[in-house]
Amino acid sequence: MKFDLAQNYVAGQWHNGPETLETINPSNGKPASVYEVGDVDIADAAVLAARRAFEKGGWANNPRRRSAVLLSMADAIEKIRAPLVALAVAECGKRTPEIQGEVNAAVSELRYYAGVARTIFGRTQEVGEGQLSIFSREPIGVAAIIVPWNAPITLLIRSLGPALAAGCAVVVKPAPQTSATNAMMIKALVSVPDLPSGVLNSVNERGSEVGQALVAHREVDAISFTGSRHTAGRIFEASAPTLKRLNLELGGKAPAIVFADADIERTLPEIVRGATAAAGQMCTAVTRVLVEESAYNLFADRLAERLRTLKVLPADHPNAEMGPVIDRSNRDRLCTILEGASNVLVEGCHPDDAPSSGFYLSPCLIAVDDIANPLAREELFGPIVTIERFRSEEEAVHSSNATDYGLAASVWTQDGARAQRIARSIKAGTVWINSHNRLFAEAETGGYKQSGIGRLHGMMGLDVFMETKHIFSDVGFVPATVF
Repeated sequence: MKFDLAQNYVAGQWHNGPETLETINPSNGKPASVYEVGDVDIADAAVLAARRAFEKGGWANNPRRRSAVLLSMADAIEKIRAPLVALAVAECGKRTPEIQGEVNAAVSELRYYAGVARTIFGRTQEVGEGQLSIFSREPIGVAAIIVPWNAPITLLIRSLGPALAAGCAVVVKPAPQTSATNAMMIKALVSVPDLPSGVLNSVNERGSEVGQALVAHREVDAISFTGSRHTAGRIFEASAPTLKRLNLELGGKAPAIVFADADIERTLPEIVRGATAAAGQMCTAVTRVLVEESAYNLFADRLAERLRTLKVLPADHPNAEMGPVIDRSNRDRLCTILEGASNVLVEGCHPDDAPSSGFYLSPCLIAVDDIANPLAREELFGPIVTIERFRSEEEAVHSSNATDYGLAASVWTQDGARAQRIARSIKAGTVWINSHNRLFAEAETGGYKQSGIGRLHGMMGLDVFMETKHIFSDVGFVPATVF
């Protein structure tokens, strides 16, 4: 299937860049699409267009208009569902059902924030007799949204939805690998007639030039970034001179804590899905499985058997249970990690049934008995799972918290009180009980420790995009007349 050239979108117009590049299909190693590269000048034009649109009026101060636009945007995404799914599968290598789930989530998110746009309330307080304080919630201004490649549909909309609901104007920078997926979405979103020109802009790039320009730009007020903590550190440094508002969702090392009383027939397939979704290239993916000692041998054997027989195939294959990793360099990086591993229960390799030209790595399971092992502490971002044993609740909690990350975790037990005890003791932004990777518009997500700053989804998803203004009036007091 041939897809349209992905251009840059600035001030209501599509623009070419200084050069064109190809995206690569991870399932076969062949070109998937072509995109126009952006540069610093295009990024600057996009920011200034957003600033003009924000300051002009008619958007930032019109919640009903914003709500109607977001509802129309949801309809526009639904109308391109089939080609959008096909393009995203080709560019990022996620299985068709996974991308279909992304589209569903994006539509839900847009409709959720359409409602939120009309329910942004401030408050009033009489601080003294005749002294009135009004606390109003106002959009912060221009927001830059930096989107990764591993969930290009969902991760765009989960920042764009609240940014537009709040009343901001936006510049989007997609990942190079999924530039065409982003462009197809932007084309649908800006087709909404009542969206003012300049409120939504998008600039492609090949490396980091555009991202650096947005982070340092004096007219950008807020940054919403999803990606690695290494890149987040650079964003901190570059944004420091202008003290931008930051929302950062970074890496994860999510443990699944399995107690001996867990229902293994329910737990096992859920953990496998949680570990192999997007070939393990999710910040919330199950990367560590902690099993109570009395159940360890049985669970380790069953988990190894299931991972060993998982069907790793092209992302659009109807029988695929896991697709490829994003590119050759990441596959080689993961293979290098595996070469130095010991106690390997399931060895990762190129699956026999997968095309030789794609970037495939079958799931790998490694037994770990030392929490200091880097495999149990560092984010690997691939289908590599470690398994550990624990003897008590205290040991399970200590091991779960012994990394620099705190994005997500899950607890598996039929003891409701225990589940709550463990969940409240884990230092993570999201803890699921007898499930994993349940993400939706109404529920805030975000990280503890080095997994990030701020929250996305839900009402708190607005926070990075809004300011609170205190307006004080000493208006006096009219005493009642007593007759």
